[in-house]
Amino acid sequence: MSHCPCGSAKAYTECCQPIHQNHALAILPEQLMRARYCAHVLKLIDFVIKTYHPSCDAESQRDGITESVNMGWQRLEVVDAPLPIGDTGFVEFKAYLVEQGTEQCMHERSRFIKEHDFWYYIDGEFPAEQAKKTGRNDPCGCGSGKKFKKCCG
Repeated sequence: MSHCPCGSAKAYTECCQPIHQNHALAILPEQLMRARYCAHVLKLIDFVIKTYHPSCDAESQRDGITESVNMGWQRLEVVDAPLPIGDTGFVEFKAYLVEQGTEQCMHERSRFIKEHDFWYYIDGEFPAEQAKKTGRNDPCGCGSGKKFKKCCG
């Protein structure tokens, strides 16, 4: 059984593929976030664009989204995914990619909004606490073994 690129222990056919085929199957923000990451790995640009909140006008940013999708995504680590409150949910994650032969870490706390029974990504923030607690020359908290400034900083 081939594991899903989102890092779950499930097969792609039982995890993100159904959501890629029917966005409404993402019942929780974490499921949509995992499916969006998986779509980056599988280069499903239309899915990534479709799952941005309509207010983001992602179609007008297709070139930038395509560039992001085409990066060397390696693995996903979900840090925190509390249950949503009402129609708003958050997922904190670390996504790792290789850029010019060096592993990089994108650490984000994403905000999702539910509208008409569909979850959508609307925006994200980079956890400020990490930047405040970690010096630029300290080891990165993501466990890469690199200095913070060369990794998640």
